[in-house]
Amino acid sequence: MPTDVRRAAVTGKPVAHSLSPVLHGAAYEALGLPWTYTRLEASEAELPELVAGLDESWVGLSVTMPGKGAALALATTTTDRATDRAKAVGAANTLVRRDDGWAADCTDVEGVAGALRAAGFGSGSSAVVLGAGGTARAAIAGLAELGVSSATVVVRDPARAEAARTCAAAVGVKLEVVAWAAADFPALVAGSSVLVNTAPPDAVSPAALGGAPFLLDVIYHPWPTPLATAVAAHGGHVATGLDMLLHQAFGQVEQFTGKAAPRQAMRDALHTATGGILPLPL
Repeated sequence: MPTDVRRAAVTGKPVAHSLSPVLHGAAYEALGLPWTYTRLEASEAELPELVAGLDESWVGLSVTMPGKGAALALATTTTDRATDRAKAVGAANTLVRRDDGWAADCTDVEGVAGALRAAGFGSGSSAVVLGAGGTARAAIAGLAELGVSSATVVVRDPARAEAARTCAAAVGVKLEVVAWAAADFPALVAGSSVLVNTAPPDAVSPAALGGAPFLLDVIYHPWPTPLATAVAAHGGHVATGLDMLLHQAFGQVEQFTGKAAPRQAMRDALHTATGGILPLPL
């Protein structure tokens, strides 16, 4: 293999559906880099062995479920080279080779912030987040980058929201946790600047949540979701999981290559690959 060729991949299990090769492939072509980007299937338990077996031609990995926790642990155990935001979220979707080992980051945070900015969100003080899992924690960190200072997390079992509380404290967001069964959804969205939904479509009530001024619905297939339709019908602005995927990839490309991400080329490639179902604003 020529010495200027480098390798990167997305890893997860399953991983065959990942659109990351579309984004990274377009980026490397636009940058004139003769690099390869593939899919490597690995579970959480299999990730450390996979990473240990990569030779010096490998520059980075995009990590999807279920390996994000393992990716963070790998970096903090071997080099303690994890970004503060990855530590706050408790997960890493990005591993980058450094001279002293693998560094971890969570560009999902950029994905959240970038998707909402592209939808027109400028600033706001409060948010509602449906769910408390890994994506919800990335959303809390992303909202903090947008200047949101307080958030209400709505979850079926408040006892399972401790990681969200820890994340919010780390990024300076005042957090309230509300049980799903007790939540007054219309009042919550009426008093908030933005709504982030990480729950399945059949778990939410579009009628109760349609008044949100801004929505990030992390689901993008099938599209539109009933919630997105309701928010748009009320004049609200909508960002999607596909927007989040696009914007998180910019940071990964820049960390892998050391060059500015060719955003338009990446956006156009994703737009084509998904049949133009969403506008994907930059």
